[in-house]
Amino acid sequence: MTTKIAPSILSADFSVMGETVKKLEKSGADLIHCDVMDGSFVEPITFGGQMVKNIRPLTKLTLDAHLMVEHPKTQIKFFAEAGADIITVHYKACRKISETYLEETLRLIKSYGVKCGAVVNPDVPVENIFPVFPLCDMVVLMSVFPGYGGQKFIPEVFEKIKTARAYAVSIGRADMDIEIDGGVTEENAAEIRAAGANVLVAGSAVFKSSDMAATVSRLKNN
Repeated sequence: MTTKIAPSILSADFSVMGETVKKLEKSGADLIHCDVMDGSFVEPITFGGQMVKNIRPLTKLTLDAHLMVEHPKTQIKFFAEAGADIITVHYKACRKISETYLEETLRLIKSYGVKCGAVVNPDVPVENIFPVFPLCDMVVLMSVFPGYGGQKFIPEVFEKIKTARAYAVSIGRADMDIEIDGGVTEENAAEIRAAGANVLVAGSAVFKSSDMAATVSRLKNN
């Protein structure tokens, strides 16, 4: 499958976000990863739907809204109407509410004509979201614990990637996007791709680079 790079604007300078988004598009990025944190599900607070709305006119790239929030169903309307192309929600946040909340939220996302995905933290078995794989356009495997950029990739996640890809193939979804979020570097990107992931979220690796385009290219191909 074609590898896609999704730079996380969590690592960007918020004061020049518009210019940054334009640079990312010119650098060969495929998605813009928007880490939405509410200060409750994770400690930091980042931004809401207004950020997505503001950058939507500036790029044709896919806007990938990753909701690290409690009660994600309450936020879907805002992000869908702001212009998000895909909205992903956490298994843990949904499971706190009810056993059916994740499926209900994914169906709500789709009702807006937006792609959807489920996210699992490093300590959650990917098998827990197998029941919603048929609904998902993307499955997101956190390779760090969410909340802060710059963390190191947790190597045990490699097996989860293989398991997720094998299951997707087994249900006739070989084309499903499997996204890895956290600790992606030029040094481990090839192994991540080989395990079966095709969407790589890269924050520090891209934004600390002196040549974004070269870094994006190496993440895809090296």
